[in-house]
Amino acid sequence: MSFEGSPDAAPLGRSRLKPPAAVVKHYYMGIRHTTPEKFFVEACDEGADAVLAIDRVSNEITLAGKKDVPSSAVTRPICGIMGTMRLVAGMYLIVITRKRNVGSLLGHSVWKAVDFDVISYKKTVLHLSEIQSQENKTFLAMINNVLTTDGFYFCTDYDLTHTLQRLANTSPDFQEMSLLERADQRFVWNGNLLRELAAQPELQRFALPVIHGFIVMKPCRINGKIFEWIVISRRSCFRAGVRYFVRGIDSEGHAANFVETEQIVLFEGAKASFVQTRGSIPFYWSQRPNLKYKPKPIISKTTNHLDGFQRHFDSQVLIYGKQTILNLVNQKGSEKPLEQAFAKMVSGMNNGMLNYIAFDFHKECSHMRWDRLQILVDAVAETQDEYGYFMLNSEEKTVAQQKGVFRSNCMDCLDRTNVIQSLLARRSLQSQLQRLGVLNVGQRIEEQAEFEKIYKNAWADNANACAVQYAGTGALKTDFTRTGKRTRWGLMMDGWNSMIRYYKNNFSDGFRQDSIDLFLGNFVVDESDGPTPLRVQKDWKFLTLPIIMLVAFSMCIVCLLMAGDTWTETLAYVMFWGAASAITAAIIVFNGQDFVDAPKLVHKEKMD
Repeated sequence: MSFEGSPDAAPLGRSRLKPPAAVVKHYYMGIRHTTPEKFFVEACDEGADAVLAIDRVSNEITLAGKKDVPSSAVTRPICGIMGTMRLVAGMYLIVITRKRNVGSLLGHSVWKAVDFDVISYKKTVLHLSEIQSQENKTFLAMINNVLTTDGFYFCTDYDLTHTLQRLANTSPDFQEMSLLERADQRFVWNGNLLRELAAQPELQRFALPVIHGFIVMKPCRINGKIFEWIVISRRSCFRAGVRYFVRGIDSEGHAANFVETEQIVLFEGAKASFVQTRGSIPFYWSQRPNLKYKPKPIISKTTNHLDGFQRHFDSQVLIYGKQTILNLVNQKGSEKPLEQAFAKMVSGMNNGMLNYIAFDFHKECSHMRWDRLQILVDAVAETQDEYGYFMLNSEEKTVAQQKGVFRSNCMDCLDRTNVIQSLLARRSLQSQLQRLGVLNVGQRIEEQAEFEKIYKNAWADNANACAVQYAGTGALKTDFTRTGKRTRWGLMMDGWNSMIRYYKNNFSDGFRQDSIDLFLGNFVVDESDGPTPLRVQKDWKFLTLPIIMLVAFSMCIVCLLMAGDTWTETLAYVMFWGAASAITAAIIVFNGQDFVDAPKLVHKEKMD
């Protein structure tokens, strides 16, 4: 990356229409022209004359033609517009400069955005003070932090934000909308950046909706029959954030780390889809980092949990139908109160559309007994058969509909959750491939060695992508997902990733959270010249106490290495400096929240 100067869709279980044969195509953008006064973004579709003109002085965005582009303009290739954003120095244009083809979905090329440019409207930053210039650099670094987090995908002529079943439930008017208008706004990660383009209907074909998450597309062969197997994970941009700073739900019922995962099979014109969701335990709780390895989760005592809880599940039922909640947290220790509160709230709603199952993942699978996961799969088998999956035959006729989803969660909705989702997805896939005639009677997916390897690695890659985006490291327990068994090497890698997570969660995630909030518009840079929250200074303890602890510990080591005249003198010095370092360390741990890297751009109450 370089720097220069909700839809009209029925719930999952109600199919009304055939999937749309076509959508209003987004312009294919391949050229950016730059002059001192304007940016020109040219549509490169055959026969298209449209050019997006952005005035670098007035910030006005208009539609022009190719004849309006000066011959003196500097020309560079681009792949699409992410949008525009105001920072301290003024407006910036964010464009995709490099992409990689992931595969083809129903004949539509799907791309992964791999490099970006953030270009200032202003030609210089000389109008900024030294402090403002430094703040602008920090905000640019935040934008860079989000854009370099792997997992941005787009398609110019297909709607990646919707599942196959949602697209099958659309009205004719829906098909006439631009990609941005029709997109599921939960999954449009550059929605905030596209506000100026969205405000002018004539410009919307330049507005490219981009999702964040994971996509894998694999051509596979079983019994000599070739089919396309696809996994799409769509990460919600509502209540988005990082591991310990964003937990639970907000007042609108949006859950932290909410991800919709769709598994798709395409074979000889037939299409099948199975959808699952994951999301943080949906009431008001927090688990803010405090230098301890595992901070204690705290359930809010001052908030009406049922309002947000009901909003969350009302929206989930409206979109997906019936819900089976798979709560995988520990049923003892610090996680126990969360499980008890979740069970109590589901029971209190008395909603027949909700089914709650608690499964203590760590207890059941302790001592490497990972085969016991089959207990949960068998327990929900009847429900999974009832929910089914979505399927269209080669004649575009709906032959099966998914009537509900499994909503899985653990504490982070990452490692344990992904293991369970991969098992449920395999069971659904077994039924789909048999129905499509790919698998013969009596055959099982587990027996197809070549496909099984593809399947396990793809789900492990999905786990890693979701984990990096939320926790900052790859997922844990992926050795089981990749191999079907737990290994000692896998345990060692989990230990290493846990150490990296500890460091990032305590000492770098505040910046990551600020980056996400800035990118998504949860924090907006003021147009005035007033100070930003970045100017807040750390308390004196932040630097003084760690220095005292380091000096005391160093002196303790020096006294051990350079013994005094008598052992009693040496012992006295060691005890003194050892006690000083231990007391200082205890004070630091006691005031742990003051020493972690906390977000600056969003107030603490909002984060909680």
